[in-house]
Amino acid sequence: MPGDWERLIEALEEESRTLSTLLERIDDATWDAPSPAEGWLLRDCVVHLCETDDNATRNVEERDQTPPVPAGRRGRRQDGVLTQNMQAWRKRPPADLLRWYREANARLVAALRTLTGDERLRWAGRPMSARSFTTARLMEHWSHGLDIHDAAGHTPTDTDRLEHIARLGWMTRDYAYTAHGMTPPDTPLRVEVVSPTGKLWVFGPEDAPDRVTGSAGDFCRVVTQRIHPDDTDLVATGPHAAEFLSIAQAFAGPPGAGRPPRGKAK
Repeated sequence: MPGDWERLIEALEEESRTLSTLLERIDDATWDAPSPAEGWLLRDCVVHLCETDDNATRNVEERDQTPPVPAGRRGRRQDGVLTQNMQAWRKRPPADLLRWYREANARLVAALRTLTGDERLRWAGRPMSARSFTTARLMEHWSHGLDIHDAAGHTPTDTDRLEHIARLGWMTRDYAYTAHGMTPPDTPLRVEVVSPTGKLWVFGPEDAPDRVTGSAGDFCRVVTQRIHPDDTDLVATGPHAAEFLSIAQAFAGPPGAGRPPRGKAK
């Protein structure tokens, strides 16, 4: 029976396989459909995953050497425009991009399997455990996968792989505050969410003054800024719970703009 570390790697591999299956079924024209990520086509979301998987693999392979350039900075201007790779790959056939996506993820999975899960790696300039690093990659494939599904006109199916992302969303509460230039509360948060198969996932102490309850799918979409909290079934109680949901950010980098409530312009 695989251990927790191997199950986490398998979750990343399975998430990528799910997205790969969708990509091989869509027609070439759909690769150029606009995604919910402003300014990005469906193919741009895929290129981003390919680039960051390649960068992640280098980080694993070069972990005992001089830290590599943080993910997202290679070839990227600071104003957030498309990378050179994205611009170039807008001219390439989808079959080539699908091949890159599969190969980049396979290289990353193979590199991760050389680790024990306890190593320290760098991502976006921050040191983290290999487990957190791998969870961050899972979160990226799932969240950008949501945008890809949307652009392709497909409805994604949530799975219990979301447990890793839900835990990451709870763990990064303090980071979300500091990313927004705010002081994190000095009291704990409890998250109680129901998995896609009906399990109850609980993070945080029972006596925490702040509490978030609801579906795991909605919670994971909020912490990856794929949905506005007002458009979810999440219930926030306590002095800081609703505030946290409004700034939640499980991904590294500057504060994200998030998604507006349904029916409202950004």
